[in-house]
Amino acid sequence: MHPAFSVVFFTTATGAGYGLLALLGVLAGLGFVPPDFWLGAIGMGLALGLISAGLLSSAGHLGRPERAWRAFSQWRSSWLSREGVASVATFVPAGLFAIGWVVLGRTNGWVAVAGLLAAVGAVATVCTTGMIYASLKPIAQWHSRFTLPGYLIFSAMSGSVLLNALLQGFALSSTILLTGCSLLTLLGWGWKVATWRYNDRLEIPTNANTATGLAGGTVRSLEWPHTEENYLLKEMGFRVARKHKARLRQITQVLAFASPVLLLVAVFALPWPYAAVLSTLAAIVQFAGMLVERWLFFAEAKHTVTLYYGR
Repeated sequence: MHPAFSVVFFTTATGAGYGLLALLGVLAGLGFVPPDFWLGAIGMGLALGLISAGLLSSAGHLGRPERAWRAFSQWRSSWLSREGVASVATFVPAGLFAIGWVVLGRTNGWVAVAGLLAAVGAVATVCTTGMIYASLKPIAQWHSRFTLPGYLIFSAMSGSVLLNALLQGFALSSTILLTGCSLLTLLGWGWKVATWRYNDRLEIPTNANTATGLAGGTVRSLEWPHTEENYLLKEMGFRVARKHKARLRQITQVLAFASPVLLLVAVFALPWPYAAVLSTLAAIVQFAGMLVERWLFFAEAKHTVTLYYGR
């Protein structure tokens, strides 16, 4: 696909936002995070801000944004519609959780229940987002066992790194959380490398013969049915040069995985406020790296419709 920045930012921002929201809902609801006013205001503001910014940016890829509301009616058959319903529904318990924490200064009782429901909604929304792409059979790079778990791993990874930066900023360091951030980042790194290797070795069973239903010879395209690239080729047939793809993969590994891990490991040995600075830097660098990773996720996908154009 031709990677539109609105979709790239949407998947990156909402993934990090929902990951942070789920962790805040569970940990604060269970009493592991104190009900501090500023901690709740900044933490929930960051989580809901990333989610809202991502959802709003996704409208930039729509030809008629004013008709976006109609997508909600297809929840019985469309993962895109289910994602919209789940994202809106998650705002209800998330809003109640934020009010209870920030306004009432408590994270127990019904506020804890709201936090846990918000966490469930966040996980469900990330699953629906991943299934949008995993369910597309014409795009072999997405229709695999790697897509949905990858969305969940990257959401947990980026959310945990954000939470660590948030707690370090309030001098609430946690060795367990710091260890979890590092391990999740390493898991995400391994999963991404495994996904690339799978896609690089992927043998697509569909060819021009099977696509057209013609046999008895080799079907090839003599010329295009038009003189310029149309919507299908721009959206579903984007090509990345091999050397550029290799360089972007290296940048992804450095920014999204290697650098954050090194910074987080250094945090173990540093006192506050240096630990807070490095933790914040790790979150920023990882977010930038995930933007590159998401761009590659879309750019490397190839739709079988390109067979009709000799690609």
